[in-house]
Amino acid sequence: MTRRTRGWGGVATMAAACALTVAAALSPLGAGQLDVGRLRGAPAPAPAGGPVAHSRYAAATDSGSCTDPEASLSPSSGSTDGAAVERIKKRGRLIVGVDQNSYLWGFRDPATGAIDGFDIDIVKAIAQNILGSESKVQYLTVPTAKRIEDVQQHKVDMVVRTMTINCDRIKDVAFSTAYFEAGQQLLAPKDSPITGFDDSLDGKRVCTASGSTGYAKLQEGSHGARITTVDNQLDCLVLLQLGQVDAVFTDNALAAGQAAQDPAEHLVGKPVTKEPYGVAMNLGDQDLVRRVNQVLASYEAGGVNSAWMQAYRTWLAKDLPDVTGPPQPTYK
Repeated sequence: MTRRTRGWGGVATMAAACALTVAAALSPLGAGQLDVGRLRGAPAPAPAGGPVAHSRYAAATDSGSCTDPEASLSPSSGSTDGAAVERIKKRGRLIVGVDQNSYLWGFRDPATGAIDGFDIDIVKAIAQNILGSESKVQYLTVPTAKRIEDVQQHKVDMVVRTMTINCDRIKDVAFSTAYFEAGQQLLAPKDSPITGFDDSLDGKRVCTASGSTGYAKLQEGSHGARITTVDNQLDCLVLLQLGQVDAVFTDNALAAGQAAQDPAEHLVGKPVTKEPYGVAMNLGDQDLVRRVNQVLASYEAGGVNSAWMQAYRTWLAKDLPDVTGPPQPTYK
């Protein structure tokens, strides 16, 4: 195996800067003890009972019963200040599951130690609305495969972590309206023969996060690729840099951030799914869902001068150009 040193001074520097595969609780100001987990470089077995279809199109085949997973509770359809919101106010802080490894979305700035990104700006807007201060947040870093479990068990009030709304997941958690739309796409070295999600993947090693929509799409049809799974999506980039996989399959919004970290990689082919991101909450916290939708409506209002567009220009415009605004909200 040839070790390829790329971006950020190579894998060792990136690992130190990002603290890969973190599962530790952080303080309300973002500081805390970090428990760096184990990077799994070998292909992982499918989940017990066989693969679970997570993509919105695979899930839509479930008796045709799910036709609009993105429809959420309207702020005007009920209380926005019920038991769940009162629980947060009484506690005095908002507990949110985030990522600190997704550059541009939710990442720990190595210079300041703060967690920043597009998703984090949304968290701050929610905290400001409910608690009167964007700093009254306890950030918990959660791996991709633990997001739903942590919401269901009320370990967090919500997850804001590039989480796709789809027909499977709305059975387990409640989502806000979509605040961004991405798509699954391949990230590969610029000298790679891989051209897209096609037969150029035959025999290639492709990495994706377990429990992700990318994993579900690969299970549907991998074009002959050998699949490697990891708990946290950024670990795929490390494996790519080490030469242990040939490509990464993930949301193009995340992949654009990884390409920005490592100019030796680039997006190839076209997006093959639609991935609407939403804020995930407990199914029983309907007042909180309405409250978050109320916050998002305000956050997204104002056209080019909206808080949403300001965050887009700050974090995403350079690497994800030509986005004109947030998705149009849909309500039940």
